[in-house]
Amino acid sequence: MVNKVCTLPALLQKVAQWKADGQKLVFTNGVFDLIHTGHITYLAQAAELGDKLIIGLNSDASVKRLKGESRPVNHQDSRALLLSAFFFIDAIVIFGEDTPANLINAIMPDILVKGGDYTIENIVGAKEVMANGGEVKTINFVEGYSSTSIINKIRTQTS
Repeated sequence: MVNKVCTLPALLQKVAQWKADGQKLVFTNGVFDLIHTGHITYLAQAAELGDKLIIGLNSDASVKRLKGESRPVNHQDSRALLLSAFFFIDAIVIFGEDTPANLINAIMPDILVKGGDYTIENIVGAKEVMANGGEVKTINFVEGYSSTSIINKIRTQTS
């Protein structure tokens, strides 16, 4: 499991081999703080779009900048290890920027995937992936599941 969690240089070696083997690469990114049904459904559907699923995982520092000081609930190594347990995920790379633009440009996946709350126009890396002949897809969320709603429910029940 742990060998799925890669540094960017190690991931780029895997990517080069997978591309040389004719594998279709799918990329998505996110915080994946409290794994729930929505995450699992989304990631499984993303994996079905190609041969290899690569996850860009926001670092703890980037999560704090994006979601506030109380997040993430679980630190990046725990989140990466949990994701690596899913058989349909092939690689996880932690990134520290606020967006995965540099990561997407380095990997240049065949398919870039985001949740249904995004439109292609506001998906980071979409223009570059499409200009390279790739596709951009959105996957609908499972209603009623989000890490934020779970955290709020826990806070309400413990108050």
